Amino acid sequence: MKLAYRAFGSGKPLIILHGLFGQSDNWNTLAKQFAESGFQVFTIDQRNHGLSDHSTEWDYECMANDLREFIDTHQLKNPILLGHSMGGKTVLFFEWMFPKYAEQLIVVDIATRAYTPHHNEVLNALNAVNFDEVKSRKDAEVILGEYIPDFGTKQFLLKNIYWKSTEENKLDWRFNLKVIGDNYNNIGVMVPEFNSTVPCLVISGEKSDYVNLNDQEDFKKRFSSIQFLSVPGAGHWVHAEKPKEFFEAVIRFIK
Repeated sequence: MKLAYRAFGSGKPLIILHGLFGQSDNWNTLAKQFAESGFQVFTIDQRNHGLSDHSTEWDYECMANDLREFIDTHQLKNPILLGHSMGGKTVLFFEWMFPKYAEQLIVVDIATRAYTPHHNEVLNALNAVNFDEVKSRKDAEVILGEYIPDFGTKQFLLKNIYWKSTEENKLDWRFNLKVIGDNYNNIGVMVPEFNSTVPCLVISGEKSDYVNLNDQEDFKKRFSSIQFLSVPGAGHWVHAEKPKEFFEAVIRFIK
């Protein structure tokens, strides 16, 4: 699977994985900051997202294998892996499948447990946008707004619209909406049991319910070296809502 990516700086490799419906450029600002701090940063579009290839196969084992292939292709030694939400679960599956391949792990606002489906309204909203009729980002925004009241979530999703064909005046989503919808249950699954000595930092948002005390206990059973940080005032998108605090926490851990 060919993955699109952006690279910044030089030094120890740090690979950043976005969450569901995200893409690599969500992380540009922080990636540049990490690069300025002496790291070679790679922000990756996971399969069926951003500019990466589309595939009918989509689960965490596929994404962990994609990550392994990326690391090997670029000959990256002992990389640091950072993943948010779905990307964080990719990191955890990677550690289960390829133990000790990474030097450090940063898991952002996701736990090892299974999650019940909770993006149904988002999927309904995305499917309501018919690009045979919708010819502008503004029109798409109006339709999304009928399902999604939150401004930030709408803007996050709208970043994925692009001109599929300028000749035909045709817009589309960059992510593979059909495959994501058909395989959505694959994204809520529990991470299989494993034990690791790789240092891991779990960053969560104080206002988010993705990581609770029971989740912390499960992390402690899996990782012999584990740290937790709850960022005050932050929700699920910790890195976007509190970028300064997020950056400083990661640097303290990886420096």
